[in-house]
Amino acid sequence: MAYNIAGKEKPMVLKTPPLTSEYTMHVDQKDGRDVLVCTVGKTILHYNLDILDDLHKMLKKHGDWMELGSADEQKPAKEGTVEAWARSADNPVGGWYGLKKGLRGRVGMYIPPLMEALGLAEVTHDAKGNKMRAK
Repeated sequence: MAYNIAGKEKPMVLKTPPLTSEYTMHVDQKDGRDVLVCTVGKTILHYNLDILDDLHKMLKKHGDWMELGSADEQKPAKEGTVEAWARSADNPVGGWYGLKKGLRGRVGMYIPPLMEALGLAEVTHDAKGNKMRAK
């Protein structure tokens, strides 16, 4: 599905689920395909654009709130969380949705607010332990 996500000239400004930090998200080309580019300060992360449809479908099937469980790539993701799903060999891409080695994690921190802004999901905004569900 096509989403209204601008290019790098006018990135979307988003806030992390606890509403403590701002970051931007835009779509750009990498290796001949569209990718999500997430910029957090000077750090740039890339995510497979398919995550938007795939995560939405998984959440619809799940049918209830799911913990985000954000974690860096080097740390294990808590089972049953969005982060664990985004790394699982059982997801539609057969592994990581993060594309930049060393920075493939944090799906649970940066993708849910984008999905909320696009009207695909609801996200809680507590200090810790945030969750999301499909709209």
